Amino acid sequence: MKTILIFIIFIFFSAGFKIKKDLNSEFEKLADEYINEYLAWRPQQGTSLGLHQYDGKLSDLSAPSIQAEVARLKKYETILDAMDPSALNSKNNLDYKILLNSVRKELFSFEDMNSYFRNPMTYAGVLDVNIYIARDFAPLEDRIRSIIAIEKQAPKVFADAKNNLQNILPKPYVELAVQIAKGSADFLGKDLLIALKDVKNEYLMKEFNEANSSAIKELNNFAVYLEKEKFPLADNNFALGKESYQKMLTDGEMISYTPDQVLDIGMNRLKHEQELFAETAKKIDPTKKAIDVFKEIQKDHPSAENLIPETKKNLEAIRQFLIDKNIISIPTDVRAIVTETPQYARATTFASMDTPGPFEKSTQAFYYVTPVEDSWTDKQKEEWLTAFNYYTTDVVSIHEAYPGHYIQFLHLNSSPASKLQKIFGSYAFSEGWAHYCEQMLIDEGYGSEKDPITAAKYRLAQLDESLLRYSRLCVSIMMHTQGMTVDEATKFFKDNCYYEEQPSHSEAMRGTYDPGYLYYTLGKLMLFKLRDDYQKQEGENYSLKKFHDAILNFGSPPIPLLREIILTNKNKGKEIL
Repeated sequence: MKTILIFIIFIFFSAGFKIKKDLNSEFEKLADEYINEYLAWRPQQGTSLGLHQYDGKLSDLSAPSIQAEVARLKKYETILDAMDPSALNSKNNLDYKILLNSVRKELFSFEDMNSYFRNPMTYAGVLDVNIYIARDFAPLEDRIRSIIAIEKQAPKVFADAKNNLQNILPKPYVELAVQIAKGSADFLGKDLLIALKDVKNEYLMKEFNEANSSAIKELNNFAVYLEKEKFPLADNNFALGKESYQKMLTDGEMISYTPDQVLDIGMNRLKHEQELFAETAKKIDPTKKAIDVFKEIQKDHPSAENLIPETKKNLEAIRQFLIDKNIISIPTDVRAIVTETPQYARATTFASMDTPGPFEKSTQAFYYVTPVEDSWTDKQKEEWLTAFNYYTTDVVSIHEAYPGHYIQFLHLNSSPASKLQKIFGSYAFSEGWAHYCEQMLIDEGYGSEKDPITAAKYRLAQLDESLLRYSRLCVSIMMHTQGMTVDEATKFFKDNCYYEEQPSHSEAMRGTYDPGYLYYTLGKLMLFKLRDDYQKQEGENYSLKKFHDAILNFGSPPIPLLREIILTNKNKGKEIL
């Protein structure tokens, strides 16, 4: 009898193990299928990830193709909703949540943002071939062939655009799409040609020049079409509305707070940061207004000749500070190369980090800094260099490189993160991490080694970046849920982060189509809250380095999901801000 009972128990547990094993296998197969189909429809994203079977391809943007993609996403959502994630092992349980989050974010873009039928920018920027000249993942001639293949699809892209776009479009979208289309044509006609000027293959370049000329013509014609056909009918109905905005928070970043709750937090913190900005400025010069103090420290910048060497030297100092203060692990001694922004990218880039995709064979990264142009007047050169004052440049370097996006990339490459975790990321975590790093490093004493005045200048530069991001948070919510206009948003930026008219207007225009730019600040606040909760949990075992290494070990998941991973049940809590 005892033997029979043991046998029955064995069969029971074996069956349970088999069910779990089968469910895990089923999920892993489903995830692979989703990734393959996801990238097949988004081949340009595949190329940027470093998966070069997608080179030279574009999405099919015809209405039937878009509708089929929405149906595919809904199919996966239904399948995933029917699964019991608690029956999966821990790795697949995390991947399940990331996958479901990705599906819902995509559906939000298609259905709530209505990007392919309401936003002409979706088409104006689709001929982006920058990656084919920015990174040498294949011989140059092969990359040119990919560019040709993409440019030859331009007539279809813009025919689809004209068929798909609604009759009445939001005016900011049309204005920006015209700028993007003209800018893309200008890039293809000037900067791309500069990048390829030394190619000797005459037959290949003849084919390229024909495709390139045709693509330029298509882009310019699309701009004219928008100006003549769409702009006269355009309105200012760009807002998502409260219901969709809430959906953006919950489906996009697993945030349960209402837009009004987030706005209250943002407005209160904005006021607090403004007070800190004023108090910090008084430490530097109590006789001047805070914004005038900041403008004064902007004069402390390198010369045009020393811009790149000084940036490189200071970037190394930041990296060494991380090591000396034991702030975070640096997985490799390989440095990001600090160099001038390529000529073809200078029109739109101040300073930027160019990291390869997670599946790219070459892991070399570049930190681009845009120099002054020889053709500029002395006044123009001086105005440009003020943006590269030592304090702001270091804060930007912290955000972009150490320990911001570049360290995030290095940790992702060296981590055991799954393919899903490497492909699908969180806006709030990615940008929130980089923005968190700005304040964290100044809090830890970077820039305070010399004297109190220098420390105050670094703090002022950090607070200037913070005021911009808090203003974005508030404007995003007010524009999309409370009827704030572009003009009112422009004034908000001028009044609250002290920007001039043109950059304030640019920030307001971005808010119309990128409501998610509130995630810079929201992500930062969630990371500070997670850090506080993790410190309470770990007690004497806590260290800043331990926290940072822990959160960068899983790719870039939504931060509430990250809380589930690194906090025990008793420490998770409902408050994430």
